[in-house]
Amino acid sequence: MIRLSRLTDYAVALLSHMGTEGKDGLWTAADLSATSGLPMPTVAKVLKLLAKSGMIAAQRGAAGGYKLLRAQSAISVADIIEAMDGPIAITDCAEGSEHPGCNIESICPMSDGWNKVNRAVRRALEQVSLAEMSVTPASRAAPRASGA
Repeated sequence: MIRLSRLTDYAVALLSHMGTEGKDGLWTAADLSATSGLPMPTVAKVLKLLAKSGMIAAQRGAAGGYKLLRAQSAISVADIIEAMDGPIAITDCAEGSEHPGCNIESICPMSDGWNKVNRAVRRALEQVSLAEMSVTPASRAAPRASGA
C-alpha cells in the first residue's frame, strides 16, 4: 500500500484552511493550530517545510503570519507531497527517487516498468488541485435549517 506521511496529510489540511476567506490571507501558526486542532509544534514544522518549498510565505512582525503564494487551484497534490516527503517515487529505483541506484539496476527487468508506473502516479497527482481537495462533498455538508 502506498501511504503518505502524516505531515503531508496535515499540510493539505493547513493549506486548505489558509485558502478560506476571512483572514486577509494571513494566518498565524497559533490560528492554524486552533482551527485545525493540530499541536503547535506540528503546525510550525509543516509551515516551515511549506515555506521552504515556496508554496507559502512568512511575514514577520506583530501583524505577521503565513499566506498562500498561489491560488489553491494552482497547487497540486503532487506539489504538496514533494514539499513534505520529497520526490514522488513508487520504488527506490524509480526516476525521481532520492535513493541511489541499486546493485542490479543495470540488469533489472523491472526498472522501465516501475518508471512507467511512477510517471502515471505523478501525472495523476498533478491533476488534482488543493482546491479540489478542499471541496466538501454535498453528502457531508451541514444540513440546512428548515424555514417552517
